[in-house]
Amino acid sequence: MSSLVGPDEDDPRGKPPVPENVQDAIRTLIEWAGDDPSREGLLDTPARVARAWKEYCLGYDEDPAYHLSRVFEEVGGYNEIVLLKDIPFQSHCEHHMAPIIGKAAIAYLPSDRVVGISKLARVLHGYARRLQVQERLTAEVADCIWDNLQPQGVAVVIEAAHSCMTARGVRTPGVSMITSRMMGTFLEDQRSREEVMGLMGYG
Repeated sequence: MSSLVGPDEDDPRGKPPVPENVQDAIRTLIEWAGDDPSREGLLDTPARVARAWKEYCLGYDEDPAYHLSRVFEEVGGYNEIVLLKDIPFQSHCEHHMAPIIGKAAIAYLPSDRVVGISKLARVLHGYARRLQVQERLTAEVADCIWDNLQPQGVAVVIEAAHSCMTARGVRTPGVSMITSRMMGTFLEDQRSREEVMGLMGYG
């Protein structure tokens, strides 16, 4: 018996219901790809895919700036670079809805406030869990930190592999894309930019 759940039904396993029109869309895609959505192995797939995409796109349900709302001003006079690097993330490209898998380095030079270091990763994930292009993701993370912490400088570097290129199209695995956004002193002062890029491992 199928466990597909309609829009007004309760899922006996405690998972959220999936509207029938969403499941129908996924069934149509399965059929168009060449398979039979009514065969046993695919009966539950539409609901699973729908729930997976809700999870992939959780960023639409949050404001990443919220994570920067609690700041600390008593930092003992610390006024050097704060850096979190090798932050893993996953996103999906808005052109093919294929995975983007990579890592990010996020740095800022405080003025008079700092934020809990995990919040930088939360800002990244808040924007990454949406349909994206890497260039915009890089800019959104940097702009969010710049606007909410008002630091002297912000630097964001993202390095990622795009499945729309590695698994389809040109089919070139092992290729990564690097994007960066520099603001404030990291943009205006070459020595500061070289220092932060070196700390990130791109010097």
